[in-house]
Amino acid sequence: MFVDQVPSEQLQKEWVSPVYAFFGSMPVIKEIDGRQVHEFKCSARGCKVKIRRYLDTKDARSTSNMQKHVKSCWGGDVLSAADNAKDANEVQTKIVGSILRNGSITAIFERKGKGKVTYSHQQHTQSEMR
Repeated sequence: MFVDQVPSEQLQKEWVSPVYAFFGSMPVIKEIDGRQVHEFKCSARGCKVKIRRYLDTKDARSTSNMQKHVKSCWGGDVLSAADNAKDANEVQTKIVGSILRNGSITAIFERKGKGKVTYSHQQHTQSEMR
């Protein structure tokens, strides 16, 4: 039975890892070069990353590439908090939802590893505004 013939509810029952909460609820099912792929889109604001999982490989159920992206996009502390949660639903409601609602711009820059956030109250010059 091909994946596109399997109901989406049945696919989601197999996805129990908390890392799935950081991606869209249902992946796009594609065929690339004759190979079936699940494409998961990151749910962080402004993030356009799509993680592809090829279904014909031996590690088709591996979430390591998803975890690497969550660590770089959301932060290591968020990923470790998600790993301590009991399931993806708890992560979605408690961790992801609260960060998307209460995330501040300084927290976003700090998570990206850009260093200390600095502010400037100096007005731009004419050439800088062009």
